[in-house]
Amino acid sequence: MFMYAIPMTEITIPAFLSNHPFARHGENNLLPILERTGSSAAYTGKGVTIAFIDAGFYPHPDLQDRILVHVDASTNRVIEQYDEFDHLDLSWHGLMTSFIAAGDGRTSKGRYRGLANEASLVLVKVSTPKGSIKERDILRGLRWVIDTHKRFNIKIVNISVGGDDPNLDPELPLHSAVKKLTDAGVTVVIAAGNRSVDYLLPPASAGEAITVGGYDDQNTLETSHWRLYHHNYGQGTQGTQKPDLIAPAAWIASPIMPGTMVEREARWLAPLLASPTPSFMKKLLRKGHSDLGLDLSADSEPDERLYRQLQQRIHAHKIIDPFHQHVDGTSVAAPFVTSTIAQMLEANPRLTPTEIRAILTRTAQPLPHVPAPMQGAGRVCAAEAVRAALELT
Repeated sequence: MFMYAIPMTEITIPAFLSNHPFARHGENNLLPILERTGSSAAYTGKGVTIAFIDAGFYPHPDLQDRILVHVDASTNRVIEQYDEFDHLDLSWHGLMTSFIAAGDGRTSKGRYRGLANEASLVLVKVSTPKGSIKERDILRGLRWVIDTHKRFNIKIVNISVGGDDPNLDPELPLHSAVKKLTDAGVTVVIAAGNRSVDYLLPPASAGEAITVGGYDDQNTLETSHWRLYHHNYGQGTQGTQKPDLIAPAAWIASPIMPGTMVEREARWLAPLLASPTPSFMKKLLRKGHSDLGLDLSADSEPDERLYRQLQQRIHAHKIIDPFHQHVDGTSVAAPFVTSTIAQMLEANPRLTPTEIRAILTRTAQPLPHVPAPMQGAGRVCAAEAVRAALELT
């Protein structure tokens, strides 16, 4: 526990606490996906089923009504679960990826909803009982999807986890599984990785996958501030170049994992984003000092050192409000592409994976002054991709 006795001193603090670029006093102006990308709200992925292969998940209120099945593929005894989640099934990472693609926004009054907010979801946990993820675990999840995609009408698979070592063998089981799904009419979207190295880990290196890198828009629509994210890039199987596309990969809203220390602290820290005045801080900390690990004396007053400590915590937890934090990574970018594809398939259910790839790359917009091998076709333009999908109906 962090112990801090607050002395009685005058406090001089900046105008307000902030937690993202271009923050405004008293406002939560972290851009939602629809606003930051100019995507269409007319399509919501309705009628489309997305499978997420990830470390684990959480039955979040923004998702739970549309979860068709939760699959525990952490061992060779794969278990399909239709109701309850065991505590071992829970993971913030899978909550993040599924929410960003398909959350319906009910816990944020509609602000932080995904583009595929009416899509159906199949959640496939592949982390082992010890919490690790190896290629064999991802493969186990992929093989389950191969066996069941017709039963659940799965049209898209989102994979935001990676394998063990670089490998460009097209016959590698992970690569072969991606090809088999693609040939069966299932589009596979995979995060490129976040190490800024010139190689990829399977299955992101599969030629048939839509491999997604990222860009950082700095939470602004002013494109002069945009820059490339530090994602992996390089050669894929069969001479393909990866990533295929880039998508928003920073300052993206995601739920705070319920029951965690971050959730407990966010309850008290989030209100300070709107009103950090000494009197408000003192009142709030009287109630929340235990959750925050603060040792307050009866006559304690806030001072500048406490202000800095609280600001550091807000930054460390990436707090937006009591229920959401901002996140980054290609794990974030991949769900944006996945949800765009769900919109495209709602607009034109007959699209094949080949046609989807062609539309996405044709409508993408390159970032200026960024080498093509590092960004592929450029940033995904969801609204243009949906319009192009409609033209093929």
